[in-house]
Amino acid sequence: MKIDFSNNKSVNKEQLVKLYNDVQWYAYTRDVDVLQHAISQSLDVISAWDGNNLVGLIRVVGDGLTIIYIQDILVLNAYQNQGIATQLMQQILLKYGGVRQKVLLTEEAPDVRHFYEKNGFESCDKGSFVAFAKFS
Repeated sequence: MKIDFSNNKSVNKEQLVKLYNDVQWYAYTRDVDVLQHAISQSLDVISAWDGNNLVGLIRVVGDGLTIIYIQDILVLNAYQNQGIATQLMQQILLKYGGVRQKVLLTEEAPDVRHFYEKNGFESCDKGSFVAFAKFS
């Protein structure tokens, strides 16, 4: 299987719904027009494709100079543990290597923690970092 990567922010709604619903991120698919608009307004988007099928996506917001925020990184369940998320992450980290702050917020799970730590991220519950978030 060969996975192709694209920097095109135009992804059709059906493909987005399939991807986001597959990983149970239903809050995003309640209003697919907003999701599609958010993707188009992102600083950067890299998508992963198996032929014509969207199998993964990473989305970054921020100024691209002093801070990036990795908003979304997701891969279809059937394609997980094949290195696709790592390739998506590495492409972003390479592209924004000179950016001092690379931030993301995610839910706690052992495999999630391992993935981010192996990609060079430190948890804010360790060391001298602190993180705050407000959800509506």
